[in-house]
Formats: sequence, C-alpha cells, structure tokens
Amino acid sequence: MPLVTTTEMFEKAYKGGYAIGAFNVNNMEIVQGITEAAAELNAPLILQVSKGARAYANHTYLMKLVEAAVIETGLPIALHLDHGDSFELCKSCIDGGFTSVMIDASSKSFEDNIALTRQVVEYAHDHGVVVEAELGTLAGIEDEVKVSAEDSSYTRPEDVQEFVERTGCDSLAIAIGTSHGAYKFKPGTDPKLRFDILEDVERRLPGFPIVLHGSSSVPQEFVRIINENGGNMPGAIGVPEDQLRKAASMAVCKINIDSDLRLAMTASIRKYFNDHPDHFDPRQYLKPARAAIKDMVAHKIVDVLGCDGKA
Repeated sequence: MPLVTTTEMFEKAYKGGYAIGAFNVNNMEIVQGITEAAAELNAPLILQVSKGARAYANHTYLMKLVEAAVIETGLPIALHLDHGDSFELCKSCIDGGFTSVMIDASSKSFEDNIALTRQVVEYAHDHGVVVEAELGTLAGIEDEVKVSAEDSSYTRPEDVQEFVERTGCDSLAIAIGTSHGAYKFKPGTDPKLRFDILEDVERRLPGFPIVLHGSSSVPQEFVRIINENGGNMPGAIGVPEDQLRKAASMAVCKINIDSDLRLAMTASIRKYFNDHPDHFDPRQYLKPARAAIKDMVAHKIVDVLGCDGKA
C-alpha cells in the first residue's frame, strides 16, 4: 500500500466520532514505536515531520523510514509536514513525496494568511496533496514555533467559513486552549478547552475536519522519572485527556502528539542509564525507549483518539 492522503481518513473519523493521531517522527526508533502500536491496534496513522526534523534527520532518510513502515505494517499512513512556514518548504515536501502539508501563516494578518495558504493549496492540489491551514495562534514552543502567551489568540469562529472558502484548504487547525510543548499549565490550574468555540466552528463548517495542535498531556510519571534520574523539569500539566476525547467525538479529526513521545523516550533513557551507568551500546537503551513510545501511542489510540480498529 502506498502512502495515502488524509481525505478518506478524515471522512471516516468525522462520521465515526473519533480522531486520527498525528505523531511527530525524528528517527527510526520513534517511527518503529509508533507504527508497531498502530499495527497491533489496526489504527490509521499520520506520521508528521517538522522543519526541524527534516534539518536533523534529512528528508530522504525520513522518507525511507516511513516507506519501510508502510511495507512492514500495511497500514494506511499519511506523511504530513507539520508547521510549514513558507511556500518553498511546502513545495519541497510535496515534490519530495509527502501526501499532506501544513502551511502555518497564523502569525500573519488574515489577508496575508489567506494569500499564502491559497498559494500552497493551488500547488498541492495540482500534485494530489492535501493542505492543513491554521487560524488562531497557540502559545508555547515546538521546534521553531515560538509564541508567547501574550501573543496567542483563540480562533474567531466568524472567520472560519470565509477562510476555508477563499483558501480551499482541506482541514483547519484552530486554537481553543491547547498549547505547544511540555510546559503548558502550572500544577493547580484547571485547563479547559473552549468547546464553545469548537461547537461554533462545527456549526459554521459542518462536516469539515478540524485539527488540534499542542495536545500532549504531559504524563506526570514521566516528569517524575526524569527528575529522579538527573533531570530538572519544572512542574507542568498538559491537556486533560478526557477533554481531548470529547473533542475527538466532535469535529476534531486530527490530534497532534509530540511532547508526550519525547517525554516517554527521555524518561526511559534516563532511567536506563541510572540503572546501567556502564552500558554504552545504543541498542541497549534505545530498545526500551522504543517500547515506551509504543506503549504511549497504544494508550493514545485506544483511550484518547478512539481510532483502534479503524484502519
């Protein structure tokens, strides 16, 4: 089975009241952990690559790793560019075999966002590739995306219909209270997603797939393990998983998950070296790290996304 676009995935997810996991990948072990979990649970899958991941691992290496995952699992897998910040970057990924790209012009004016998104959409659609766009800006840090809390803004539901109609985008990322990175909300706070915004967007765009970025839950057991084994992570909590599950039952068809994977992998490696300080074979510490990612993804697929058995 070749790589697929997200079109059919999202149609099924919207009707079925579940979401597809979009997991960021950077190396072989991460790809393996994600895809092994999805294969065992027969779940559709989006593997996404950021600008930073391409710079780190090289476009060709990442393409071949994802192609290997398709061969090994037989799953419907879409390969997506996460947070593309220019037409040139999106074009490079389209020409290089990606089946989906995101153009993030959310920091620009409404008109400039439309103009750049439309440019990417026209090129992508001519090449059979789908496009995700963004309205509203999430606070936090993810690779080169850095937005302060003061500069973040919720999506304005009254803008979404015009934006989608004028750009022709295939899905839309909105800001309803999630946040990029592991340092989301301080302990003792009560993070709540703005379901009123999501409901308004769904009413204005019936049947249209919505995307949530910044949706990691920051499991406290990983933070504890990291800190007990030489780390110094400040306290933080993530997006409550029950709220993500509710969003997945509504118009949200794609939920991005990155920080939780990094936390699972880092916690595993830190604990391994604490327990085995004399080991130096990467296979010895990357094997349990890969297993930790697999367990994390399996949990997300079953308990948060609800897409197990939907491939």
